[in-house]
Amino acid sequence: MKTLIRNAALGLAMVLATGLAHAKDVQLLNVSYDPTREFYAEVNQKFAAQWKQQTGETLNIRASHGGSGKQARAVIDGLEADVVTLALAADIDAIATNGKLLPANWQTRLPHNSAPYTSTIVFLVRKGNPKQIRDWADLVKPGVGVITPNPKTSGGARWNYLAAWAWASQEYRDGDKVVDYLTRLFKNVPVLDTGARGATTTFVERGIGDVLLAWENEALLTLSDADTRDKFEIVVPSLSIKAEPPVAWVDKNVDRHGTRKVAEAYLRYLYTPEGQRLAAKHGYRPAEPDKVPAAELSRFPNVKQVTIDSAFGGWKKAQAEHFADGGFFDKIYRPR
Repeated sequence: MKTLIRNAALGLAMVLATGLAHAKDVQLLNVSYDPTREFYAEVNQKFAAQWKQQTGETLNIRASHGGSGKQARAVIDGLEADVVTLALAADIDAIATNGKLLPANWQTRLPHNSAPYTSTIVFLVRKGNPKQIRDWADLVKPGVGVITPNPKTSGGARWNYLAAWAWASQEYRDGDKVVDYLTRLFKNVPVLDTGARGATTTFVERGIGDVLLAWENEALLTLSDADTRDKFEIVVPSLSIKAEPPVAWVDKNVDRHGTRKVAEAYLRYLYTPEGQRLAAKHGYRPAEPDKVPAAELSRFPNVKQVTIDSAFGGWKKAQAEHFADGGFFDKIYRPR
């Protein structure tokens, strides 16, 4: 009998110990946009190790990637993201407005309007630049295949579109001519992928098109890959746009999951010297470049850029005018 009692007590102790061990495992879901896969894979690994050292908790960070607009819709529809790291503020605004999952002033909670890194839009062309694509005007020439994703689902595609619009606005100074330019540009687009990574695959792996309108980080990734670096080159246009991908913790979800503290720490980690160096390593321009050695910033060329606020009056106005149903994009693009 004593043996049975002792064994039962031992078993109960093991169950309790196992329960305590599981209690130390924390789950976090980062819902992100298409081209951040490699960046957040390394961020997740390093932050989880730091969190373990600081708290003793084992942190399991899962990531979901896709077109930014599509990802925002998934969160609104019930994908329980603890944090969102999307391509543009309009998509997180949609989560706040339509999903009521975080406050409308979410962008004020972290530095630099909650954008720990920036990017811009460049052209990726095939080695030797056989079509001699130098600037936006070359994209509407007959026979030039332009690869860009769908602005309805992709944040990167919206930055591409707005960069083209900004250039045309300065070049033509006439609204009708700007619309005509964008119409001709999209006539040269043979396929609209749902996200930026899909568009890169179409251009790089499937060999479709002559030029890819790309996030700078996505173009740099292509040139850093041993299998593709000798097949492509980057062209910096005369004018581009400052792309500011923001981040936020999703209040209703973190409170439901009990993950507010770790979710906030995870996003603040992106602003640390290590987080900023990782951003630069993966082709993003650090929001606080003074935290990164100058040698690690030398890969980023000087690019003349407009901002979403200066050229378009902010994302709320740009989203409504250009990408909402019946907006300019719907008038410009006619599916084949």
